[in-house]
Amino acid sequence: MTSLKRTPLYPLYAETGEPRCIDFGGWDLPVQFYGIQKEHEAVRERAGLFDVSHMGEFLLNGEEACAAISRLTTGDIESLQDGQALYTFMCYENGGVVDDLLVYRLSQNRYMLVVNAGNLDKDAEWITSHLPESVQFLNVSDDTALIALQGPASTSILRKISDTPRLEDLKPFHFIEKGSVGGKSAILSRTGYTGEDGYELYVSAEDAAAIWREIITAGEEFGLLPCGLGARDTLRFEAKLPLYGQELSQDITPLEAGLGYFVKLGKNDFIGREALAAQKEAGVPRKLVGLEMIDRGIARSHYPVFARERQIGEVTTGTQSPTLKRNLALALIDTEFAPIGTQVEVEIRGKKLKAEVVKAPFYKNTPAHKALIQQSEKGVNTP
Repeated sequence: MTSLKRTPLYPLYAETGEPRCIDFGGWDLPVQFYGIQKEHEAVRERAGLFDVSHMGEFLLNGEEACAAISRLTTGDIESLQDGQALYTFMCYENGGVVDDLLVYRLSQNRYMLVVNAGNLDKDAEWITSHLPESVQFLNVSDDTALIALQGPASTSILRKISDTPRLEDLKPFHFIEKGSVGGKSAILSRTGYTGEDGYELYVSAEDAAAIWREIITAGEEFGLLPCGLGARDTLRFEAKLPLYGQELSQDITPLEAGLGYFVKLGKNDFIGREALAAQKEAGVPRKLVGLEMIDRGIARSHYPVFARERQIGEVTTGTQSPTLKRNLALALIDTEFAPIGTQVEVEIRGKKLKAEVVKAPFYKNTPAHKALIQQSEKGVNTP
């Protein structure tokens, strides 16, 4: 039996709440501390703290690093300035997604790539197989812990324990490489995976526990709660932020997932460009849409979707929205059935129940979420 991996913060889980841990891609991670609903509401209304140290971090150094990353990704890497981050994709030649990731420009020839934990080994192999010898690749995942502080009170909490200048002025998708929290060094990034304002803190594994405790203490007066994977998933779902393996995969292109604005076909050549350009020209055969159940029932991942007595796709993610109290889902379906208002059926436990195509994201009234769209549509240098 293979033992599960644990983050540097695992010993601290029992200090707050009643953590329930699960096997998440080989990691022993908390699905909840106080309940998904409570944690979800804390992030939307106050603040929540997430241990996402299972994510992978790679450092790429060298004069050809920018060009190499640009060749590997769909984004406009050349436009990044020091202290800016970019959400982008690595694609296969057929346009399917290797992974979605964040690219941080630390300085002119230094970059950090943050990848999904479940894809870490695959990503490392893919990247190194396409790098010129002049670019140094370092996998620093084991030495790096990642803590996400998310919610409207995030800045107020962080300011109590950080003397980092310009913290309040840090724009979404910008970061401070030489920041500090509780006297410990940290990369402070105005990013997140919840649709809310917030920060992601990249710290050394040995400093992670002290920083976690500092944030928990500083956040008490604001109603901060530690949060698990359950709330992380419902929060990102409401904001239509994709999860690899559900909304994105080697068989789903960014265009089909409705993320074409992160694919810069006009830039220098990149892996998958030809296939994606052809798909854009021909029109995508499938689209990721929002669904709201009309009949009583909750659509779950991989439930089939029907129209006109034939299967037209499947649900990628579905739940009862904790914020909106409606049974909602994201589904990848044939394009002809994608217009808003189209009625379809979702098969739930052997029964076909009515649903309707609705607008998504379901929740988008935050500066952080708007900045993600603005970044994609107008370029990374847009405030």
